[in-house]
Amino acid sequence: MKSKGKKILYKFFITLGVLLLISAASLTIYNFYDDTRAGDYVSDAIKSLSGQIPGYGSIDDNTGVNDSFDGTGIEYPDYLLNPDMPMPEKSADGKKYVAVIKIPKLKLELPVISKWSYDNLKYAPCRYSGSAYKDDLVIAAHNYTKHFGALTSLLIGDTVNLVDMDGNVFEYKVFALETLEPDQVKEMTSGQADLSLFTCTIGGQYRVTVRCERVNKIKIE
Repeated sequence: MKSKGKKILYKFFITLGVLLLISAASLTIYNFYDDTRAGDYVSDAIKSLSGQIPGYGSIDDNTGVNDSFDGTGIEYPDYLLNPDMPMPEKSADGKKYVAVIKIPKLKLELPVISKWSYDNLKYAPCRYSGSAYKDDLVIAAHNYTKHFGALTSLLIGDTVNLVDMDGNVFEYKVFALETLEPDQVKEMTSGQADLSLFTCTIGGQYRVTVRCERVNKIKIE
């Protein structure tokens, strides 16, 4: 009886092990599929939006984008005259976007959906709160490899650019990296940084956060 019991127990653990391996393999395949899908989506959205943004350039060349104003008598963009104005939106693939974020070091060029939701995060980074015009913008994204998965690779001094839907360019430099708890919403949106980028760690236990300072601020003389 003891021998029979051991055989049953042995078969149980073998079966359990096989099921766990199948489950792990299935999860890996799903994560790969989800990551690839998200990458394809943002690529298509960028193609659609690039034709709608005035003077939109590539990730390494902003030539022709509206970043040449210098406060010496030329016409100021609307957002400087009215920082409280909402960021303009453009539509692509049924979603509304307020900007394109570019991170040269990570070779990323990503559209930013106007309003965040768990569903929207499956497709592209989202505006979590704030505005580029008021220097309190917070952007959230999943840790997909083609979204914010490599955010921890950024270092102090790295460049981040943002282009709004009117073609205005906002240039930032990373000045701090933080790890926050999921419930630290006030700390995330405290307004101490001109731009904050964040994503979850694997398992969602923490929020990897990159703080940026805008370096091309323009004052109306």
